[in-house]
Amino acid sequence: MGTAKFIFAGAAAIALLATGALADDMTGIVTKIDRLNGTISIQQTQKGTVGGSAGGAGTLQEYKAKDAAMLDAVHAGDRVNYSATETNGTGTLTKLQKP
Repeated sequence: MGTAKFIFAGAAAIALLATGALADDMTGIVTKIDRLNGTISIQQTQKGTVGGSAGGAGTLQEYKAKDAAMLDAVHAGDRVNYSATETNGTGTLTKLQKP
C-alpha cells in the first residue's frame, strides 16, 4: 500500500509540474505563423543556467492564438516572450511580445 501511495504522489507531482510550465513566461523563436488557422509555432529556447549553453534548442510547440491580432505583431524568426495555457491537450497563447 505504501508503494502505491508513493507512485501516485509522484505521478501527481509530475502532472502539476508539466501544467505549471506552460503558465510561466517563456522565451522562444517563432518558426511558423498560420494566420488562416490562427496558430503559431514557437521553438522554445532554454533559459541560461549555470554551466549550460544559452544557445541550446528547446521543444517546438504549436499554439492557438487567443487573439488573431497577436499574430500580426510577429514574423517567423522573431525572438519572443510568451505565456500559454493548456486545455485538453491544446496550448493557447495568452501573451506574445517581442523583448
